[in-house]
Amino acid sequence: MNPSSTESFDPRELAIPAPQLLTYYILTALMSGPFIIFALPAIWFRYKTLKYRFEETGMRMQVGLLFRHESVTAYRRIQDIHVSSGLVQRWLGISSISIQTASGSAMPEIVIEGVTEPDRLRDWLYERMRGAKGLQAVGAELVEPEAMISHATNSDETTEILKAIRDNLAQLVHRSESKSDA
Repeated sequence: MNPSSTESFDPRELAIPAPQLLTYYILTALMSGPFIIFALPAIWFRYKTLKYRFEETGMRMQVGLLFRHESVTAYRRIQDIHVSSGLVQRWLGISSISIQTASGSAMPEIVIEGVTEPDRLRDWLYERMRGAKGLQAVGAELVEPEAMISHATNSDETTEILKAIRDNLAQLVHRSESKSDA
């Protein structure tokens, strides 16, 4: 990942989807045949009410006029990010980014539609996701495995690192059990 590509990238500019998304919606509504008279107002309202907000700890998506739907997802909950664009979307220069969380649902938590720079947004989200998932020490005696791995040079050291990780996990489990008993 190129760090300079995300440093100057500001996702606040993506508060609303790209205008090409409305064109995409209209083209897909044309395929509904005679039901286009119902589809056009629905897609126009969807496009006009679709809003995104990227905050310090997470992102927010709002859509809907009569039935408002709002999704809030913390960066630390993100499990996977998928960028997709069909033939018509590629022709229009837009993509969709699906944000998957560990909610247990097969559907994405948030789909960011009408993105003109999907790779930069994906990289920016990955940076936030990784920054939110850093190891947080519960106690001072915990050893950070990443620091130990950088110094490992042979299989004996690797074994020691794995044992330290095992011991750290056992300590964390013991602490959480003792807190729940209290």
